[in-house]
Amino acid sequence: MATKKRNEAEPEAETHVSNGGSHEKKKKKKHKTRDKEQKSFVADGDDVTPPTVTIALPGSIIDNTQSFELATRLAGQIARAATIFRIDEVIIFDNQSESMADSDVTPKDTSDENESGAAFLIRILKYLETPQYLRKALFQKHNSLRFVGLLPPLDAPHHLRKHEWGPYREGVTLMQQAPSSGSTLVDVGLSKNVVIDQALEPGTRVTLAMGTNRRLDDEPRAVVSSSKPREEGMYWGYKVRYAANISLALNGCPYKGGYDYLIGTSEHGNIVKSSELRLPSFRHLLIAFGGLAGLEECVEVDKNLKGKKPRDIFNTYLNICPHQGSRTIRTEAIFICLQYFQEPIDRVLHA
Repeated sequence: MATKKRNEAEPEAETHVSNGGSHEKKKKKKHKTRDKEQKSFVADGDDVTPPTVTIALPGSIIDNTQSFELATRLAGQIARAATIFRIDEVIIFDNQSESMADSDVTPKDTSDENESGAAFLIRILKYLETPQYLRKALFQKHNSLRFVGLLPPLDAPHHLRKHEWGPYREGVTLMQQAPSSGSTLVDVGLSKNVVIDQALEPGTRVTLAMGTNRRLDDEPRAVVSSSKPREEGMYWGYKVRYAANISLALNGCPYKGGYDYLIGTSEHGNIVKSSELRLPSFRHLLIAFGGLAGLEECVEVDKNLKGKKPRDIFNTYLNICPHQGSRTIRTEAIFICLQYFQEPIDRVLHA
């Protein structure tokens, strides 16, 4: 989001995501503080990670929207696309030129009105991914969230309703006194809170194995890794990660072994029909989008990639929407791209 205060009465401006687009230069912002929005607990003992798909896009796509409402709707479209196409990780990166030691830092919160595009986008994406019954406990009131009520729900599998029962459920630990020492009460969005046999800090998001016993006060529930439902074939939402530049987006993979196949999208990429695209077997696939001037600018301003071209960095560099009728493709590029890759990815995953 632009650092100046938004004028709610201004008309909508074009907001662009890669497949190329205009080559207008954008200002670089510096963000160095760590996000304190959410805490989450990760259970030990789950080393087997199913294949993952990550998308990476610049926070600058928010910068030329003309109001908080329009920016919020754009962020909602990205969240919907990530959920519909079962994306596991969303990376929001800036175009900072300098190296930073920690790729997990989050963009600085300046103020409600002056929040950067990356910080705004990350906040909305995290909020929408969180089940509705946990949002009040995990998110403080913030000006950037004032229009989220206008967005359609993601309705993801882990967004269970109060009357629904599932093998797993997301919850948040409570301050209330548990029945016994060494245990914690957890709100999982049901008629009663449940107990876990662990002492965790209040306000921590956890994934619980609910089992088949629906009597909530009969037995403690087990905390499991948030990847456990995915290991059993369920889609369990996306993670959000911040990177200061595209090189840290590509190299800061949270999965063991890193991303083993990188795809860049640009109007300057190769033209291949989706039905003819053959991807190799992968563990962790990343698909990158550029900003107003495409991935070319993102690579050019990154000093870690000095002298390199996008084709030197990505295993495959594709134009997924050739012969476009519009001079620029906006946020719809994400939907077009993820639909394009759905068949090639499915061929790999179900081979």
